[in-house]
Amino acid sequence: MTEALRAGRVEGLVVATGTARTRGLRELIEESGRAGVPVRWVARSEIDALGVVNHQGVAATVLHVAELDERALETTPLHSDALVVVLDGIQDPQNFGACARAAEAAGAALLITRTRRAAPLSSAVVRASAGALLHLPTARVPNLPRAMECLKDRGFFFVGLDQRAEVNIHEALVPQGPLGLVVGAEERGISRLVRESCELLVAIPMRGRTASLNVASALAVGLFAFALRPDRG
Repeated sequence: MTEALRAGRVEGLVVATGTARTRGLRELIEESGRAGVPVRWVARSEIDALGVVNHQGVAATVLHVAELDERALETTPLHSDALVVVLDGIQDPQNFGACARAAEAAGAALLITRTRRAAPLSSAVVRASAGALLHLPTARVPNLPRAMECLKDRGFFFVGLDQRAEVNIHEALVPQGPLGLVVGAEERGISRLVRESCELLVAIPMRGRTASLNVASALAVGLFAFALRPDRG
């Protein structure tokens, strides 16, 4: 909720009368004041009626997270060293949110996902992202390879995380300029057409007995151990 306030997406805050004035609540009310967001004190039953799960006496009216379309990829401002993350078929809300959190923490300028076979930008996904999706522009497109080609025309180089790749993230040269990092669903990995649209495939070296990482963990490794390496840029 604090991230929603900082992102300017909260229209109003309601607090149940009698809610304990914890440090977290005080900070939330102070942040609301700084953002110019009104705070209403109401009966707990009024918040219960909103259907908010585990509200702990506090709820907010949050503006819907807007999604970009494929056409916007041609005009969205992106820096010469911009980082874009592509999610290919991530359907689980928790995984989607965790991927968005990792992408935003790494300074990604844009998140791209499918129109179909992908988790929608629901409140559960926003919560799983710890509010990152309130800061990270997200595009939902019907055709990922076509969207990638659009960004290639703007100078982007796409790298896919694929455990079958012959080169690992430590050995691969980091491309210069704008970069796109692609991850696929845990069960299937990157789909064939999206894999063929990648200009480089890299694997994460696994030294333990576990054969693979959760997709969000793999993305975080790819972002911080490869895409953000000092020799890029």
